[in-house]
Amino acid sequence: MSTSRSVGTDAARFAKAAAATVGAVFLLVGVLGFIPGITTDYDAMTFADHDSGAQLLGIFQVSILHNLVHVLFGVAGLAAAREARLVPPFLFGSAAIYAVLTIYGIVIDKESDANFVPLDSADNWLHLVLTVALAGLGFYVKQQLDGRRSDRRTA
Repeated sequence: MSTSRSVGTDAARFAKAAAATVGAVFLLVGVLGFIPGITTDYDAMTFADHDSGAQLLGIFQVSILHNLVHVLFGVAGLAAAREARLVPPFLFGSAAIYAVLTIYGIVIDKESDANFVPLDSADNWLHLVLTVALAGLGFYVKQQLDGRRSDRRTA
């Protein structure tokens, strides 16, 4: 097996593993949001509004909608993991959505009806970290996959 071939295979394998890991974590977080005990004040969970009193791990305000969004991100990540070329768009798209959620969470009044997700300060910080981490991982994966393509062209 040639070196460029193994580099390409390694890049694709890494990209798929990255998407699968991100997807699995989001799916796990979404499911955990529906488990009483892991989610405190579970009986105060609403579908989607700022009055949802449930908190994942006692820290992050969640609602049914919020948990379902995590599940959907998880499913999208697992789907993207099937093909390496789908991984950068998944990671960049996820980073963009979390960037919007970060800004949204900062500018809205936490007690208004506009806070329908719902979001609190802990969520805002987590969303900021996710934005940076997902974008960074997306750039790294894209760089690795682009290197794979240039290796094939020079071989």
